[in-house]
Amino acid sequence: MNVHVIGIFKIQNPKDFDDYRAQVGATIELYKGRVVRRGVCNSPLWNQLNAAPFDTFVELSFPSLEDAKRWANSPEYSALLPVRERAMQLTLFPVVT
Repeated sequence: MNVHVIGIFKIQNPKDFDDYRAQVGATIELYKGRVVRRGVCNSPLWNQLNAAPFDTFVELSFPSLEDAKRWANSPEYSALLPVRERAMQLTLFPVVT
């Protein structure tokens, strides 16, 4: 089972975002994950859930949901939370394929 983790976020501080982005990849790799793609988002085509505005996204891939959860709750990723909090507002969710 392959699991993709989708992150949508609104950048709050570009410098902190660059610092976060420079470090987060190594934490993902420790838990067998990889960055599939990153990109810029335009306004949604539909927003019936009234999602907060976001401008950027990332797609990660992990071999299993357990690996994704271990990464999201890992001490290595937790160490980045102060930078992440300054850098952006973030929503992450897994998609099982």
